[in-house]
Amino acid sequence: QKKNSYNSDKVFLEAKIEFFFNHLHFSLLLIGLKYKALAGTRSIDENGVQFTSTTLVAPAPTQTHPSGEEERETWGKKIDFLLSVIGFAVDLANVWRFPYLCYKNGGGAFLVPYLFFMVIAGMPLFYMELALGQYNREGAAGVWKICPIFKGVGFTVILISLYVGFYYNVIISWALFYLFSSFTSELPWVHCNNTWNSPNCSDWADNMVMVLTKTFIFLRRGVLHIQDSNGIDDLGRPRWQLTSCLGVVIVLLYFSLWKGVKTSGKVVWITATMPYVVLTVLLLRGVTLPGAIDGIKAYLSVDFLRLCDAKVWIEAATQICFSLGVGFGVLIAFSSYNKFSNNCYRDAIITSSINSLTSFFSGFVVFSFLGYMSHKHNVALDKVARDGAGLVFVIYPEAIATLPGSSVWAVIFFIMLLTLGIDSAMGGMESVITGLIDEFKFLHKHRELFTLFIVVSTFLISLFCVTNGGMYVFTLLDHFAAGTSILFGVLIEAIGIAWFYGVDRFSDDIEEMIGQRPGMYWRLCWKFVSPCFLLFMVCVSFATFNPPNYGSYTFPPWANMVGWCLAMSSMAMVPLYAIYKLCTLPGKFCDRLAYAITPETEHHLVDNGEVRQYTVSADATMI
Repeated sequence: QKKNSYNSDKVFLEAKIEFFFNHLHFSLLLIGLKYKALAGTRSIDENGVQFTSTTLVAPAPTQTHPSGEEERETWGKKIDFLLSVIGFAVDLANVWRFPYLCYKNGGGAFLVPYLFFMVIAGMPLFYMELALGQYNREGAAGVWKICPIFKGVGFTVILISLYVGFYYNVIISWALFYLFSSFTSELPWVHCNNTWNSPNCSDWADNMVMVLTKTFIFLRRGVLHIQDSNGIDDLGRPRWQLTSCLGVVIVLLYFSLWKGVKTSGKVVWITATMPYVVLTVLLLRGVTLPGAIDGIKAYLSVDFLRLCDAKVWIEAATQICFSLGVGFGVLIAFSSYNKFSNNCYRDAIITSSINSLTSFFSGFVVFSFLGYMSHKHNVALDKVARDGAGLVFVIYPEAIATLPGSSVWAVIFFIMLLTLGIDSAMGGMESVITGLIDEFKFLHKHRELFTLFIVVSTFLISLFCVTNGGMYVFTLLDHFAAGTSILFGVLIEAIGIAWFYGVDRFSDDIEEMIGQRPGMYWRLCWKFVSPCFLLFMVCVSFATFNPPNYGSYTFPPWANMVGWCLAMSSMAMVPLYAIYKLCTLPGKFCDRLAYAITPETEHHLVDNGEVRQYTVSADATMI
């Protein structure tokens, strides 16, 4: 009996153990199936959309975009993005152009057309580009998967950014040359006894003709050596001093960009903030100088009668177009590295406002020193007021040279110019690099080498601008590379988004990201106001075109032809790519056109004959 009881207990125990292991096996099987099932599901968190890992010990989840594509790297911190955008938008033109335009066009009255165009065109276009890049997670060309026929405009802005880099880096090299020249007990442009001085060199106090000043002669003969060239057809060899400075600039750019936003996002902590520190220091010094208050009063003086002049409004509109940096593909590239749920609306308001406030603030710095120069030499302010390179490389060095401790102030000033230029150049290069590596995916694995290729290529082309006649090449590039072509690019961009992709659809994308749909004001600006404004600016640009010149030098016809070819080469990408796209798509012409204007993610609808209709009716005005 005991034996039978023992055998019974043994059988029961074996059955219980077998049941336990079978249950454990079944549970593990269910867990495996559950992970496989979850591999195709999505979960939303603050970074956007994620895929769940299929392994029991899961690595960090991979971020993805709603389309299911793997998400790109993102900025280390939100402030990295904001500083990068501010650093790009706030450049040398904020210091050397806006204050002069404000003074020339009615002082404080100039703010009326400036702010008007800022509100109806500047901010809406700025917001549009940030949202476009953030939602589509690609560079200037790749974002046009929303309407493939317009991808050519992406290549247009990439080419423009590349062309601008050919000469913009040269300006930074000039600032670097001045910086190195300032590390002396006595600034080299103080006296007329240098080897580069001309017989006509004289003190400003003796002769107010600008071409005879010591600082102007230093720029022309000591830095540019333009006296050794007879024109654009007599360039000569690159000057080793400027070539060395240009090489340093290229090295700085490469090591700021080679690892992407992880490195550039840290560099801008210095390059984007330093100008504000220096501008504040210069303002504190400037307002203590005799005549400074008179200069500031002239800067702010209000003449509302100037608003009756159409040229004032055109110059305000032009300043808005170029000061915010819209149309270079930089805003699209920078925002493509944001987290999907980032509030790009708030970013657009903050960064565009800071850019305009910086321009206004810099005017106080500039005109405090101009008022001082006017007082010192007992001449009218309009005799010393200049814009462009003449302000920062002639007028300011002249003013600084008269101050106690002039070398220290010169070093501070040219460090500011260097940082203002570097982060803007970084933005332009990032637009080119991001735009191309997103379009040609195999380049992602070779970003360091591709970045090296881009910066070296830029360096080689820029060598033409550091020759004896390099200023002529610089002037030609500056005149044609990013004038009418960038206005044309932004116009096509606005039309593509507002009228082909659709304002409603674009607003839905923004609502998906930030949880808030753009208001009626923004949608009206995107669909009607901004395109009309840009069309007007393109027409004005063509109507007011004047051939380039440098002083009394007039460029030969062949040089103007080269300039127009440069401008047209970027604009031509729009029709050329549209033709290419229509020729390579399958089916009849109507089918090809349907594919070309339909987002790539909806091509299956075209296959099913569900083509979106584009009509203009009374309802369209209500968007």
